[in-house]
Amino acid sequence: MASTSPAEDKTALRPGLLARRREHINGRDRDADDTTLAEHVLALVADLGLDAGDTVAAYESMRTEPPLAATIDALVAHGIRVLVPVTLPDNDLDWCDATDPARMPAGPGAVSAAGLVLAPGLAADRTGTRLGRGGGSYDRALARRAGTAKVVVVLHPGEVSAEPLPRDDHDLPVDGVLTADGLEWF
Repeated sequence: MASTSPAEDKTALRPGLLARRREHINGRDRDADDTTLAEHVLALVADLGLDAGDTVAAYESMRTEPPLAATIDALVAHGIRVLVPVTLPDNDLDWCDATDPARMPAGPGAVSAAGLVLAPGLAADRTGTRLGRGGGSYDRALARRAGTAKVVVVLHPGEVSAEPLPRDDHDLPVDGVLTADGLEWF
Protein backbone atom coordinates (compact mmCIF):
# COMPACT_ATOMS: atom_id res chain seq x y z
CA MET A 1 0.00 0.00 0.00
CA ALA A 2 1.46 3.34 -1.05
CA SER A 3 1.76 6.02 1.58
CA THR A 4 0.38 9.46 0.87
CA SER A 5 1.77 12.87 1.69
CA PRO A 6 0.03 15.32 4.04
CA ALA A 7 -0.81 17.46 0.98
CA GLU A 8 -2.52 14.51 -0.69
CA ASP A 9 -4.36 13.65 2.52
CA LYS A 10 -5.58 17.26 2.86
CA THR A 11 -6.71 17.30 -0.77
CA ALA A 12 -8.69 14.11 -0.17
CA LEU A 13 -10.37 15.56 2.96
CA ARG A 14 -11.53 18.89 1.51
CA PRO A 15 -14.47 17.72 -0.68
CA GLY A 16 -16.11 15.91 2.24
CA LEU A 17 -15.57 18.84 4.59
CA LEU A 18 -17.03 21.26 2.05
CA ALA A 19 -20.06 19.00 1.44
CA ARG A 20 -20.67 18.63 5.18
CA ARG A 21 -20.37 22.39 5.60
CA ARG A 22 -22.94 23.07 2.87
CA GLU A 23 -25.38 20.69 4.58
CA HIS A 24 -24.65 22.14 8.00
CA ILE A 25 -25.24 25.78 7.12
CA ASN A 26 -28.75 25.06 5.85
CA GLY A 27 -29.77 24.51 9.46
CA ARG A 28 -27.97 27.55 10.89
CA ASP A 29 -29.40 30.99 11.59
CA ARG A 30 -26.72 33.08 9.88
CA ASP A 31 -27.85 36.35 11.48
CA ALA A 32 -27.79 34.84 14.97
CA ASP A 33 -24.35 33.32 14.33
CA ASP A 34 -23.11 36.69 13.07
CA THR A 35 -24.25 38.46 16.24
CA THR A 36 -22.97 35.71 18.54
CA LEU A 37 -19.55 35.60 16.90
CA ALA A 38 -19.26 39.38 17.27
CA GLU A 39 -20.03 39.09 20.99
CA HIS A 40 -17.42 36.34 21.40
CA VAL A 41 -14.78 38.35 19.53
CA LEU A 42 -15.42 41.49 21.60
CA ALA A 43 -14.96 39.42 24.77
CA LEU A 44 -11.80 37.89 23.30
CA VAL A 45 -10.22 41.23 22.39
CA ALA A 46 -10.98 42.49 25.90
CA ASP A 47 -9.36 39.36 27.40
CA LEU A 48 -6.31 39.91 25.21
CA GLY A 49 -6.08 43.54 26.33
CA LEU A 50 -6.72 44.93 22.86
CA ASP A 51 -8.38 48.33 22.78
CA ALA A 52 -9.04 51.33 20.57
CA GLY A 53 -6.11 51.92 18.26
CA ASP A 54 -5.08 48.25 18.22
CA THR A 55 -5.36 46.07 15.11
CA VAL A 56 -7.20 42.84 14.37
CA ALA A 57 -6.83 40.93 11.12
CA ALA A 58 -10.09 39.32 10.03
CA TYR A 59 -11.65 38.31 6.73
CA GLU A 60 -14.85 38.93 4.83
CA SER A 61 -16.79 35.68 4.90
CA MET A 62 -17.91 33.73 1.89
CA ARG A 63 -21.48 32.44 1.99
CA THR A 64 -20.56 29.07 3.50
CA GLU A 65 -18.13 30.45 6.07
CA PRO A 66 -19.12 31.62 9.54
CA PRO A 67 -20.28 35.23 9.15
CA LEU A 68 -17.97 37.98 10.37
CA ALA A 69 -19.71 41.15 9.14
CA ALA A 70 -21.07 41.99 12.61
CA THR A 71 -17.66 41.22 14.11
CA ILE A 72 -15.91 43.65 11.79
CA ASP A 73 -18.54 46.32 12.46
CA ALA A 74 -18.32 45.81 16.24
CA LEU A 75 -14.52 45.99 16.26
CA VAL A 76 -14.55 49.17 14.18
CA ALA A 77 -17.20 50.67 16.48
CA HIS A 78 -14.80 50.02 19.39
CA GLY A 79 -12.01 51.91 17.62
CA ILE A 80 -10.08 48.82 16.62
CA ARG A 81 -8.48 48.87 13.19
CA VAL A 82 -9.59 45.84 11.18
CA LEU A 83 -7.46 44.56 8.33
CA VAL A 84 -9.01 42.28 5.73
CA PRO A 85 -7.09 40.31 3.12
CA VAL A 86 -6.79 40.95 -0.57
CA THR A 87 -5.62 37.87 -2.46
CA LEU A 88 -2.70 38.56 -4.75
CA PRO A 89 -2.17 36.76 -8.10
CA ASP A 90 0.33 34.37 -6.47
CA ASN A 91 -2.20 33.52 -3.69
CA ASP A 92 -0.26 35.52 -1.11
CA LEU A 93 -2.25 38.03 0.94
CA ASP A 94 -2.05 41.79 0.97
CA TRP A 95 -4.17 43.62 3.55
CA CYS A 96 -6.37 46.70 3.54
CA ASP A 97 -8.31 48.57 6.18
CA ALA A 98 -11.89 47.23 6.28
CA THR A 99 -13.24 50.79 6.46
CA ASP A 100 -11.30 52.06 3.45
CA PRO A 101 -13.71 52.30 0.51
CA ALA A 102 -10.75 52.59 -1.89
CA ARG A 103 -9.26 49.34 -0.52
CA MET A 104 -5.74 50.76 -0.62
CA PRO A 105 -3.24 47.97 -0.07
CA ALA A 106 -1.32 48.16 3.20
CA GLY A 107 1.18 45.49 2.12
CA PRO A 108 1.61 41.81 2.95
CA GLY A 109 3.48 42.71 6.13
CA ALA A 110 0.58 44.75 7.55
CA VAL A 111 -0.65 41.65 9.39
CA SER A 112 2.33 42.07 11.74
CA ALA A 113 0.44 44.97 13.39
CA ALA A 114 -2.42 42.68 14.46
CA GLY A 115 -2.68 41.48 18.03
CA LEU A 116 -5.31 38.96 16.94
CA VAL A 117 -5.73 37.16 13.63
CA LEU A 118 -9.11 35.62 12.84
CA ALA A 119 -8.36 33.02 10.17
CA PRO A 120 -10.74 31.07 7.96
CA GLY A 121 -10.63 27.32 7.69
CA LEU A 122 -12.59 24.19 6.88
CA ALA A 123 -11.56 22.33 10.02
CA ALA A 124 -9.06 22.31 12.86
CA ASP A 125 -7.89 19.70 15.31
CA ARG A 126 -7.10 20.14 18.98
CA THR A 127 -3.36 20.30 18.33
CA GLY A 128 -3.86 23.55 16.40
CA THR A 129 -3.69 22.16 12.88
CA ARG A 130 -5.88 24.28 10.61
CA LEU A 131 -7.09 22.91 7.30
CA GLY A 132 -7.85 25.65 4.80
CA ARG A 133 -8.90 25.62 1.18
CA GLY A 134 -5.47 24.68 -0.10
CA GLY A 135 -3.99 27.85 -1.56
CA GLY A 136 -1.45 28.38 1.22
CA SER A 137 -2.44 32.04 1.53
CA TYR A 138 -2.90 32.07 5.28
CA ASP A 139 0.17 29.99 6.06
CA ARG A 140 2.28 32.61 4.27
CA ALA A 141 0.45 35.45 5.99
CA LEU A 142 0.66 33.87 9.45
CA ALA A 143 4.41 33.65 9.09
CA ARG A 144 4.41 37.49 9.08
CA ARG A 145 2.32 37.99 12.20
CA ALA A 146 3.77 39.39 15.39
CA GLY A 147 5.13 36.68 17.68
CA THR A 148 2.69 37.71 20.40
CA ALA A 149 -0.40 37.72 18.15
CA LYS A 150 -3.01 35.07 18.84
CA VAL A 151 -4.37 33.19 15.83
CA VAL A 152 -7.91 31.88 16.08
CA VAL A 153 -9.58 29.92 13.28
CA VAL A 154 -13.29 30.68 12.89
CA LEU A 155 -15.42 27.62 12.20
CA HIS A 156 -18.99 26.44 12.39
CA PRO A 157 -19.89 24.31 15.42
CA GLY A 158 -18.91 20.71 14.80
CA GLU A 159 -15.94 21.50 12.53
CA VAL A 160 -13.28 20.75 15.13
CA SER A 161 -11.89 17.33 14.31
CA ALA A 162 -11.49 14.79 17.10
CA GLU A 163 -8.85 13.10 14.94
CA PRO A 164 -5.52 14.72 14.02
CA LEU A 165 -5.56 16.46 10.66
CA PRO A 166 -2.69 16.08 8.21
CA ARG A 167 0.00 18.72 8.64
CA ASP A 168 2.80 19.75 6.29
CA ASP A 169 6.01 21.34 7.55
CA HIS A 170 4.84 24.75 6.27
CA ASP A 171 1.46 24.58 8.08
CA LEU A 172 1.46 27.02 10.97
CA PRO A 173 -0.60 26.06 14.01
CA VAL A 174 -3.41 28.19 15.38
CA ASP A 175 -3.92 28.99 19.05
CA GLY A 176 -7.63 28.27 19.22
CA VAL A 177 -10.95 27.96 17.47
CA LEU A 178 -13.99 30.20 17.65
CA THR A 179 -17.48 29.02 16.78
CA ALA A 180 -20.90 30.40 17.58
CA ASP A 181 -20.72 28.05 20.60
CA GLY A 182 -17.66 29.84 21.98
CA LEU A 183 -13.88 29.93 22.08
CA GLU A 184 -11.64 26.92 22.66
CA TRP A 185 -7.90 27.39 23.19
CA PHE A 186 -5.60 24.60 22.09
